[in-house]
Amino acid sequence: MGRDAACYLLIIRAKTSDTPSVRAGVATRACRILIAIALGFSITALLEPARAQKLDARYAITMTGIRVGQSTWKAEIGEERYSAEASGGSVDLMSIFTKGEGSAQASGAVKDATLVPAIFSSTMIDDGEKSEIKMTLEEGTVTDVVDKGPAPADRVPLREEHMRGVTDPLSALLLANNPSGGGLSRQTCERTLAIFDGRRRYDLALSFKGMQELTRNPYEGRALVCNLVLRPIAGHRPNSMVLKYIAGRRDIEIAFAPMAGARYLAPLRLTVPTLLGTIAIEAMQFETAPLPAPAPPPQ
Repeated sequence: MGRDAACYLLIIRAKTSDTPSVRAGVATRACRILIAIALGFSITALLEPARAQKLDARYAITMTGIRVGQSTWKAEIGEERYSAEASGGSVDLMSIFTKGEGSAQASGAVKDATLVPAIFSSTMIDDGEKSEIKMTLEEGTVTDVVDKGPAPADRVPLREEHMRGVTDPLSALLLANNPSGGGLSRQTCERTLAIFDGRRRYDLALSFKGMQELTRNPYEGRALVCNLVLRPIAGHRPNSMVLKYIAGRRDIEIAFAPMAGARYLAPLRLTVPTLLGTIAIEAMQFETAPLPAPAPPPQ
């Protein structure tokens, strides 16, 4: 069953509930927010000392057990540079009105085990209209944004301070693990991710929830589970029903798993409870491999 058909079934179920107008509206927007989360559900890769790594991953999106879409991710992290790209139903967590396909790319430097983006771009189909965003950053400060898509006027105004100390949606969830080593650390969850996607500024506040042992493919081993809270700041529609429903909720969870060497953690699963059931984004494929060593310079 396709994504649109699954969403339609949820809307029909909502309309037969006790409060059809409210639940139907939430069901309709829940379809979109989950598709958006799917690609706001980011990729990562492993970097061991002196070894670069790449990752190929696919994530399935389900609503109340019905598969409604998927996303594909690729990433490469080297000793000094990294790149990531995603394609699928949406390209970041706040693209709540996306109804078609989208793609995004990010690249930048690796400094002290931190990914420092320099370029971010995204292309989306929003309600039948194409949107293209290109953004450049320098040490966490946005230096330029080119937005070729239509932008509604009813958004919370952006100010200069909203574009300092930020990262992009793809780089945000490429989490560096506890640098002291020793396996997974609860401190890896204790952080707030300041994100700007070219239009919207928001925080993802993570906090530690627990450890979980996973025993099936695509990953077997210990996973780190964090609570996730979305905090819109600027560039969003303040009257959005989706944001009013999702923002501030404390029952959203994201699970991370270590790649070999545990230098970086990758998201394996994200769950969002709704009025009609749980939306889940879960890895179906999670493969990593070392990149070939660079060729020596010519003599």
